[in-house]
Amino acid sequence: MLKKFLQAVTGKKQPAGKNSSGGKPATQARPAKKPADISGKDNKNAKRGGKKSNQPAKDTHQAAHQPHHGAPAEAKKSQQKSAGKRKVVDDTPWSIDDFKVEADPTKTRFHDMDLPDSVMRGIHALGFQYCTPIQAESLPAALRGRDTIGQAQTGTGKSAAFLLTILNRLLTVKPEERFASEPRALVIAPTRELVMQIGKDAEGLAKYTGLNVVTIVGGMDYEKQRAQLRNNVVDVLVATPGRLIDFMRSQDVFLDQIEVLVLDEADRMLDMGFIPDVRRIVRATPTKDQRQTLLYSATFNYDVRILIDQWTTDPLEVVIEPEHVATDRVEQRCYLVAESEKYKLLEQVLADEKPERCIIFANRRDLTRNLCDKLNKNGHVAVLLSGEVAQEKRIRTLERFRSGHVRILVATDVAGRGIHVDAVSHVINYTLPEDPQDYVHRIGRTGRAGAKGVSVSFISEDDAFVLPDLEKYLGTKLELTQP
Repeated sequence: MLKKFLQAVTGKKQPAGKNSSGGKPATQARPAKKPADISGKDNKNAKRGGKKSNQPAKDTHQAAHQPHHGAPAEAKKSQQKSAGKRKVVDDTPWSIDDFKVEADPTKTRFHDMDLPDSVMRGIHALGFQYCTPIQAESLPAALRGRDTIGQAQTGTGKSAAFLLTILNRLLTVKPEERFASEPRALVIAPTRELVMQIGKDAEGLAKYTGLNVVTIVGGMDYEKQRAQLRNNVVDVLVATPGRLIDFMRSQDVFLDQIEVLVLDEADRMLDMGFIPDVRRIVRATPTKDQRQTLLYSATFNYDVRILIDQWTTDPLEVVIEPEHVATDRVEQRCYLVAESEKYKLLEQVLADEKPERCIIFANRRDLTRNLCDKLNKNGHVAVLLSGEVAQEKRIRTLERFRSGHVRILVATDVAGRGIHVDAVSHVINYTLPEDPQDYVHRIGRTGRAGAKGVSVSFISEDDAFVLPDLEKYLGTKLELTQP
C-alpha cells in the first residue's frame, strides 16, 4: 500500500521488491522514454547518474570500463512488470574435472584463461581444447577488460575470442537491476549470414550459463524479433546495423547499458556503406571510457583505423598474418580457360575431383542463378545462395548444405564471409572476385579447423585483369596451367 501511495504522489514507480511468493524481484520492462539518439549528433549534455555496481573490478583498466548504470529517463507511460523469460539451463551435474586437456608448451589451453565453469562446460561440449593464435594472444587482455583489436582471416576463431570475453564479463560482473530491452553486450556484423553464425556460436558457448542471446537481422519476422527484445532479459544482442536502427527508432531496444561492444568485420561494414549507421549505434551506447570495445576483422585500412581511435581507449592490437590461412592448408589451382569453356571445365572438375562438399563462387546474381539451374538440369543437386534469395530460404539452404543433404552450393560473395561449414573440401572460383580480399575469404571456406582443402580458379581473359592485384595481395605468384 505504501508503495502504491508513493507512486500515486510522485508519479514514479518504486523499486521492485520481493514478489508475493518470496522470490526474487520480477524483471521489469524498460519504461518508455525519449528515443535513443540516432541522429548522428553527440548528446554531450545528457546527464547520467544513479547506482554504481558494488562488484569489484578485475583490474584498474576494467574499472575504467565499468558502465555507469544511470536511472532511466522519466517515463511517458507507466512501467509494466515483465516475466523476463530466461532459457532453461541444463542442470546435469558436471565438473571441470570432466574436461581434461594435457598441457602443451606450444599451445594455450582454455583452462589457462580462468573462465567460469559454466563457460568451460560450453567449450567442452563444443569439443574445443586449445586456443587458436588469435584467441591465445587477445583473450588475456580482453578478459581483464582492455579494449582489443584483432586482425586475422576467417576461420581463425575470432568469434569465439570476443564471445568468451563477453560471457566472462557478464558472469563475473553482476548488475543490480535489469530491464527487458536493455542488452548488456552488443555484437554488430555486416551481413545476415555472419550475424546468424555469431548468434549460433554464442548460444553454443553460453548453453550452460543461463545467459540469453538474441539475434536480430533484416528479412526475418519483425514481430517475432520485437517480442524477443521486449519480453526477455537480453544479455547478448547480435545484430545487423539496419535492423538494429529500426528497433532503436521504435524504442524496442535501448543501448545505454551496454558493457561490451563488438564490431566484427569492420572493414566490410565500411565497404558496404554501414559506417553512418554504426556511428549512430555507437553514440547510443555509453562513452568509450564506460564500456569495453572489441574490433575484429581481416584487414584494417586507414578509414577503419580512424574509427578505432574514436571508439577505443588504449587498445591492444593483435595481428595474425593472413598468409598462414591463404596458403598453408589450401591447395590453389588456377586454370586458364576461355569464358565459353568454363561450364564444360566445371563439369570435368566435378567428375574428376568428386568433392565431398563444394562451394562455387561467381560475381553476379544472374550468373549464379543460371549456373545453379544448369547444374541441376545436368544431374547434379545444387542450391543457390545470393542476395536475391529470401532470408528464411537462405537459412534453410545453408542447413541443407551443412547437413550434407546437398553437396554443391552456388554463391555470390554474400557467402564469402561468416559461413562456417565444416568439411568443405573444394572451393571453385567460377569467376575471380574484383577485390583480392574476397579471394582469400572465398578459399577460407575450405581448409578449416586444420583440415586440407582445394581451391580451383577459372581464369578467362576478363578475370586476368585482376591477377596483378591479387598476386600482390597474396605476396606470391599464382601458377597458371592449361586444364
